[in-house]
Amino acid sequence: MISDANLGLIMYAIALMNIGAIYAILSLGLNLQWGVAGLFNAGIAGFFAVGAYTSAILTAPDSPDFLGGFELPIPLGWVGAMIVSGALALVIGAATIRLRSDYLAIGTIGIAEILRLFLKNEEWLTNGVRGITTVPRPFQFDQPLLSELSFLGMTLTLLLIAYVAIERSVNSPWGRMMRAIRDNEVAAAAMGKHVERRRLEAFVLGSMLMGLGGALMSQYFRFIGPEATEPFQITFLVWVMLIAGGAGNNRGAILGAFLIWAIWSMTELVTRQLPPDWAVRAGYLRIFLVGLLLQVVLQRFARGLLPERIRQRIRP
Repeated sequence: MISDANLGLIMYAIALMNIGAIYAILSLGLNLQWGVAGLFNAGIAGFFAVGAYTSAILTAPDSPDFLGGFELPIPLGWVGAMIVSGALALVIGAATIRLRSDYLAIGTIGIAEILRLFLKNEEWLTNGVRGITTVPRPFQFDQPLLSELSFLGMTLTLLLIAYVAIERSVNSPWGRMMRAIRDNEVAAAAMGKHVERRRLEAFVLGSMLMGLGGALMSQYFRFIGPEATEPFQITFLVWVMLIAGGAGNNRGAILGAFLIWAIWSMTELVTRQLPPDWAVRAGYLRIFLVGLLLQVVLQRFARGLLPERIRQRIRP
């Protein structure tokens, strides 16, 4: 028999892996946009929120508090989240994809905030600030440990599928073309490549993964509300994960997600030991600790822990 103390540690470790795997999917989506295509998307939280709310509305039971009652199977909730996130990314990208990286960042973060505030204030759609508390979660068993392990198996499987699909894409002619556009879009356009269309493809595909990550997060916690879609919790952390792990390398994106999330969770354990007077400052202290870690990593590994592998063609 497992003692209560050991069971608590095991449950904590599994929960850490579950959320880390979801963040890894988000990091893979950002890597496809930034690491491969060079698109500075600062609106990750917006696509995350759209995916989370879409999945919740499609799969939750009927309620007078929000639009729903469809009670679709959970996999259809994932598909719906990816489709809606991708469709919004197509519209947003069509208007912003021509912008330079800094202006693209301003445009995406502005539009993402509009989406978040719309979802927060439209009570008929999302129950407003109270959120949706009836999101179904797969693998609900009498034994909590079995439920957590089953959910972990599901998230790791989805992460593996996303990794294999993106890895095959970036190593294909399409991926090599995207890197060429990222490195020198003028030269790529001169070779006859449709730069804007290809960049839009990467933007949409990455946003679909972010929508999937939002759907999984809402199902894991069985809740989605405005506080769960804050840019600090989503956009900031995912960017730190990708930079620390190594932009342009899918393995680095995954490693950075698990590493930064583990450190972020451990800093919460540290800040809980602070005196009550410091409770308000704890969140800022955690940001400082993560920022300090990022500086240490970049001082030693300028391009991340697992940087992009530079392929050189050897001429005879």
